[in-house]
Amino acid sequence: MAVIVLAWASPFPPPASAGAPTDQLKAPVDEVIRILRDPRLKPDSMAAERRAAIRKKAESIFDFQGTAKRALGRHWQNLSAAQQHEFVSLFTDLLERAYLVKIERYSGEPIVYTGENIEGEMATVKTKFITKQGTEIPIEYRLLRHGDRWLVYDVFVEGVSLVANYRTQFDRIMRTGSYQELARRLRANQSEFSAPAGSQPGARMPRS
Repeated sequence: MAVIVLAWASPFPPPASAGAPTDQLKAPVDEVIRILRDPRLKPDSMAAERRAAIRKKAESIFDFQGTAKRALGRHWQNLSAAQQHEFVSLFTDLLERAYLVKIERYSGEPIVYTGENIEGEMATVKTKFITKQGTEIPIEYRLLRHGDRWLVYDVFVEGVSLVANYRTQFDRIMRTGSYQELARRLRANQSEFSAPAGSQPGARMPRS
Protein backbone atom coordinates (compact mmCIF):
# COMPACT_ATOMS: atom_id res chain seq x y z
CA MET A 1 0.00 0.00 0.00
CA ALA A 2 1.66 3.25 -0.40
CA VAL A 3 1.98 6.17 1.01
CA ILE A 4 2.12 11.68 0.69
CA VAL A 5 0.74 15.22 2.27
CA LEU A 6 3.42 16.29 4.66
CA ALA A 7 1.51 18.82 6.70
CA TRP A 8 0.39 18.21 10.26
CA ALA A 9 -2.88 20.06 10.61
CA SER A 10 -4.23 20.68 14.07
CA PRO A 11 -7.77 19.36 14.53
CA PHE A 12 -10.49 21.94 14.05
CA PRO A 13 -14.08 21.72 15.27
CA PRO A 14 -15.83 19.44 12.77
CA PRO A 15 -18.18 21.24 10.38
CA ALA A 16 -21.63 19.84 9.79
CA SER A 17 -20.62 18.85 6.25
CA ALA A 18 -17.83 16.51 7.33
CA GLY A 19 -18.24 13.25 5.42
CA ALA A 20 -18.23 9.83 7.01
CA PRO A 21 -14.75 8.26 7.29
CA THR A 22 -15.66 5.33 5.05
CA ASP A 23 -17.04 7.66 2.39
CA GLN A 24 -13.84 9.71 2.32
CA LEU A 25 -11.57 6.67 2.41
CA LYS A 26 -13.38 4.59 -0.19
CA ALA A 27 -12.77 6.69 -3.30
CA PRO A 28 -8.96 6.91 -2.99
CA VAL A 29 -8.66 3.24 -1.98
CA ASP A 30 -10.85 2.18 -4.91
CA GLU A 31 -8.64 4.29 -7.18
CA VAL A 32 -5.56 2.45 -5.86
CA ILE A 33 -7.27 -0.82 -6.79
CA ARG A 34 -8.00 0.53 -10.26
CA ILE A 35 -4.29 1.30 -10.67
CA LEU A 36 -3.39 -2.23 -9.59
CA ARG A 37 -5.84 -3.62 -12.16
CA ASP A 38 -4.46 -1.46 -15.00
CA PRO A 39 -2.86 -3.88 -17.51
CA ARG A 40 -0.46 -1.17 -18.66
CA LEU A 41 0.99 -0.83 -15.16
CA LYS A 42 1.14 -4.55 -14.26
CA PRO A 43 4.55 -5.47 -15.78
CA ASP A 44 7.57 -5.36 -13.47
CA SER A 45 9.08 -2.80 -15.83
CA MET A 46 6.28 -0.41 -14.83
CA ALA A 47 6.73 -0.88 -11.06
CA ALA A 48 8.07 2.65 -10.52
CA GLU A 49 5.20 4.23 -12.45
CA ARG A 50 2.65 2.02 -10.68
CA ARG A 51 3.94 2.93 -7.23
CA ALA A 52 4.13 6.63 -8.10
CA ALA A 53 0.48 6.57 -9.14
CA ILE A 54 -0.53 4.78 -5.95
CA ARG A 55 1.51 7.21 -3.85
CA LYS A 56 -0.24 10.18 -5.43
CA LYS A 57 -3.65 8.79 -4.48
CA ALA A 58 -2.51 7.93 -0.97
CA GLU A 59 -1.57 11.56 -0.39
CA SER A 60 -5.24 12.44 -0.09
CA ILE A 61 -5.94 10.12 2.85
CA PHE A 62 -2.72 9.84 4.90
CA ASP A 63 -1.37 12.32 7.44
CA PHE A 64 2.27 11.29 7.20
CA GLN A 65 3.67 13.92 9.52
CA GLY A 66 1.24 12.98 12.24
CA THR A 67 1.97 9.31 11.65
CA ALA A 68 5.73 9.89 11.76
CA LYS A 69 5.33 11.80 15.02
CA ARG A 70 3.46 8.88 16.57
CA ALA A 71 6.02 6.38 15.29
CA LEU A 72 8.92 8.25 16.90
CA GLY A 73 6.99 8.65 20.15
CA ARG A 74 8.69 10.52 22.98
CA HIS A 75 11.83 11.10 20.91
CA TRP A 76 10.01 13.43 18.48
CA GLN A 77 10.12 16.43 20.83
CA ASN A 78 13.92 16.18 21.08
CA LEU A 79 14.45 16.70 17.36
CA SER A 80 15.11 20.04 15.72
CA ALA A 81 12.64 21.30 13.12
CA ALA A 82 15.04 20.25 10.35
CA GLN A 83 15.40 16.76 11.83
CA GLN A 84 11.63 16.42 12.18
CA HIS A 85 11.19 17.35 8.53
CA GLU A 86 13.86 14.87 7.49
CA PHE A 87 12.36 12.08 9.58
CA VAL A 88 8.88 12.63 8.12
CA SER A 89 10.34 12.17 4.63
CA LEU A 90 12.32 9.06 5.57
CA PHE A 91 9.43 7.50 7.48
CA THR A 92 6.97 8.24 4.70
CA ASP A 93 9.12 6.27 2.26
CA LEU A 94 9.37 3.39 4.73
CA LEU A 95 5.64 3.31 5.44
CA GLU A 96 4.84 3.47 1.74
CA ARG A 97 6.97 0.42 1.07
CA ALA A 98 5.29 -1.54 3.86
CA TYR A 99 1.82 -0.55 2.63
CA LEU A 100 2.68 -1.31 -1.00
CA VAL A 101 4.12 -4.73 -0.25
CA LYS A 102 0.82 -5.71 1.35
CA ILE A 103 -1.57 -4.19 -1.14
CA GLU A 104 0.33 -5.42 -4.20
CA ARG A 105 -0.68 -8.95 -3.15
CA TYR A 106 -4.23 -7.94 -4.09
CA SER A 107 -5.55 -10.23 -6.84
CA GLY A 108 -8.58 -8.39 -8.23
CA GLU A 109 -11.38 -9.24 -5.84
CA PRO A 110 -13.42 -6.28 -4.53
CA ILE A 111 -12.29 -4.53 -1.39
CA VAL A 112 -14.88 -5.26 1.26
CA TYR A 113 -15.69 -2.57 3.83
CA THR A 114 -16.67 -4.52 6.92
CA GLY A 115 -17.32 -1.84 9.51
CA GLU A 116 -16.92 1.73 10.76
CA ASN A 117 -16.74 3.15 14.25
CA ILE A 118 -16.59 6.86 15.19
CA GLU A 119 -15.67 8.11 18.64
CA GLY A 120 -15.44 11.89 18.71
CA GLU A 121 -12.51 13.00 16.56
CA MET A 122 -11.30 9.45 15.94
CA ALA A 123 -12.60 6.72 13.66
CA THR A 124 -11.86 3.17 12.56
CA VAL A 125 -12.67 1.77 9.12
CA LYS A 126 -12.31 -1.98 8.65
CA THR A 127 -11.67 -3.53 5.23
CA LYS A 128 -10.38 -6.75 3.76
CA PHE A 129 -9.12 -7.96 0.40
CA ILE A 130 -8.27 -11.32 -1.15
CA THR A 131 -4.73 -12.39 -2.09
CA LYS A 132 -3.82 -14.39 -5.18
CA GLN A 133 -3.70 -17.46 -2.94
CA GLY A 134 -7.26 -16.85 -1.79
CA THR A 135 -6.30 -15.62 1.68
CA GLU A 136 -8.31 -12.79 3.25
CA ILE A 137 -6.11 -9.90 4.41
CA PRO A 138 -7.85 -7.60 6.94
CA ILE A 139 -6.70 -3.99 6.79
CA GLU A 140 -7.99 -1.57 9.41
CA TYR A 141 -7.52 2.18 9.02
CA ARG A 142 -7.39 4.51 12.03
CA LEU A 143 -8.33 8.10 11.24
CA LEU A 144 -8.42 11.53 12.88
CA ARG A 145 -10.73 14.35 11.88
CA HIS A 146 -8.99 17.47 10.50
CA GLY A 147 -11.56 20.10 9.69
CA ASP A 148 -13.87 18.55 7.09
CA ARG A 149 -11.49 15.68 6.33
CA TRP A 150 -10.66 12.34 7.90
CA LEU A 151 -6.95 11.45 7.58
CA VAL A 152 -5.32 8.10 8.27
CA TYR A 153 -2.77 8.09 11.10
CA ASP A 154 -2.25 4.32 11.41
CA VAL A 155 -2.93 1.13 9.48
CA PHE A 156 -3.44 -2.27 11.08
CA VAL A 157 -2.43 -5.04 8.69
CA GLU A 158 -3.64 -8.46 9.80
CA GLY A 159 -4.19 -7.08 13.30
CA VAL A 160 -0.77 -5.47 13.71
CA SER A 161 -0.27 -1.68 13.89
CA LEU A 162 2.33 -0.35 11.46
CA VAL A 163 2.99 2.64 13.71
CA ALA A 164 3.43 0.61 16.91
CA ASN A 165 5.62 -1.89 15.08
CA TYR A 166 8.00 0.78 13.85
CA ARG A 167 7.88 2.73 17.12
CA THR A 168 9.35 -0.29 18.92
CA GLN A 169 12.17 -0.53 16.41
CA PHE A 170 12.90 3.21 16.36
CA ASP A 171 12.85 3.45 20.15
CA ARG A 172 15.50 0.77 20.49
CA ILE A 173 17.82 2.58 18.08
CA MET A 174 17.23 5.98 19.69
CA ARG A 175 17.88 4.63 23.20
CA THR A 176 21.10 2.86 22.26
CA GLY A 177 22.32 5.30 19.62
CA SER A 178 21.05 8.64 18.29
CA TYR A 179 18.72 10.21 15.80
CA GLN A 180 21.64 10.52 13.38
CA GLU A 181 22.12 6.75 13.56
CA LEU A 182 18.41 6.12 12.94
CA ALA A 183 18.38 8.48 9.95
CA ARG A 184 21.54 6.89 8.55
CA ARG A 185 20.05 3.43 8.76
CA LEU A 186 16.76 4.56 7.19
CA ARG A 187 18.62 6.13 4.28
CA ALA A 188 21.06 3.24 3.82
CA ASN A 189 18.87 0.18 4.19
CA GLN A 190 15.15 0.57 4.68
CA SER A 191 14.68 -3.18 4.23
CA GLU A 192 16.34 -3.55 7.65
CA PHE A 193 13.12 -2.36 9.27
CA SER A 194 10.55 -5.13 9.30
CA ALA A 195 6.89 -4.50 8.60
CA PRO A 196 4.36 -6.62 10.52
CA ALA A 197 4.24 -10.11 9.07
CA GLY A 198 0.73 -10.70 10.36
CA SER A 199 -1.19 -11.12 13.55
CA GLN A 200 1.23 -13.63 14.99
CA PRO A 201 3.66 -12.40 17.65
CA GLY A 202 7.37 -12.25 17.16
CA ALA A 203 7.72 -10.03 14.10
CA ARG A 204 11.34 -9.68 13.03
CA MET A 205 13.28 -6.80 14.49
CA PRO A 206 16.23 -5.03 12.89
CA ARG A 207 19.67 -6.07 13.97
CA SER A 208 21.87 -3.60 15.77
